[in-house]
Amino acid sequence: MLEQRIQQQFFDSADLKYAAAEVLTRPVSDAAMVLLNTITSGGKVLACGNGGSAGDAQQFAAKFVGRFERERPGLAALSLSTDTSILTGIGNDYAFDQIYAKQVQALGQPGDVLLVITSSGHSANLLEAIDAAHQKDMVVVALTGKGGGKVGTALREGDIHLCVPHDRTARIQEVHLLVLHCLCDAVDVSLLGE
Repeated sequence: MLEQRIQQQFFDSADLKYAAAEVLTRPVSDAAMVLLNTITSGGKVLACGNGGSAGDAQQFAAKFVGRFERERPGLAALSLSTDTSILTGIGNDYAFDQIYAKQVQALGQPGDVLLVITSSGHSANLLEAIDAAHQKDMVVVALTGKGGGKVGTALREGDIHLCVPHDRTARIQEVHLLVLHCLCDAVDVSLLGE
C-alpha cells in the first residue's frame, strides 16, 4: 500500500509537468529573455520567497552566480532570504512584511528583475516586495500556483506570471524547481550556444 502511494506521487508529479508544459512554455521563454536582457544590460536578479520557496530563491541565485551545468562567467543574482541579520533586523525594527521590500529599496535599480517564488500567492512580504520593485521600475517575474493569489493580481503590464496549474503545494514546488532549471538553461544557451 505504501509503495503504491509513493508510486502515485511520481505519476501525479509527471502528469502535472506535462500539463504545465502546455501552459508555461511560452511564459517561461519570455521570462528567460527578460532575465537575459537584464543580465546583459548590467542589471541583476533579486530573488525571494518563504519557506521552501526561500530555498528555491537561494538555489536560483547560486546557479546564476556560480554555474548551472556549464562553465561561464558568473551572472548577477542575489537571494534576499539569506542574510539573517538583515531579515531579523528588519523584522524586528519594522515588520516581517518588510523584510524583502526594504532590501529591494536598497539594492534594486531600474531594469533589475525581482524573482518572486510562492506556492500560495498570498504572502504579505512578497506583495510588499513587488510594490517596492514597481516603485524602482523593476520587472517582476512571479512563480506561483493555486491561481496566483494576490501576487497574481499585484503584477502589472511587463511583469511575467508563471502560474503552475495546480492547488497542491508539493506539486507546485516541484514544477517551480523545474521552471528555475529551465530559466537557467535558457539563459546559458542564449549566452553560450548549444
